[in-house]
Amino acid sequence: MAIDLHIEELVLHGFAARDRGRIAAAVESELARLLSAGQAQTLLGNSAGLENLNAGIFEVKAGAKPQQAGTQIARAVFRSLENHARAAASPSRTRSRPGGGQR
Repeated sequence: MAIDLHIEELVLHGFAARDRGRIAAAVESELARLLSAGQAQTLLGNSAGLENLNAGIFEVKAGAKPQQAGTQIARAVFRSLENHARAAASPSRTRSRPGGGQR
């Protein structure tokens, strides 16, 4: 199965500009590894057309190599994709309206 994943913008704070290329390469490599692990079709099928994904906040230890940072970033993105896919796959919940009605 071919996967075309496009990350238009990756916003990172606290990293040296000279490390961008190595961080990006590590993100790409780790995401490819995680997505090729077998559940990519389900994961991406439930995330198709996703325009924005917040991978949250995480900390990278001081002195970490760009490759380590990229790996952590990819894992955070992957976890967010998993969470989005789970939410998209779960049936809608019935909510109570004020006054006792349901929608």
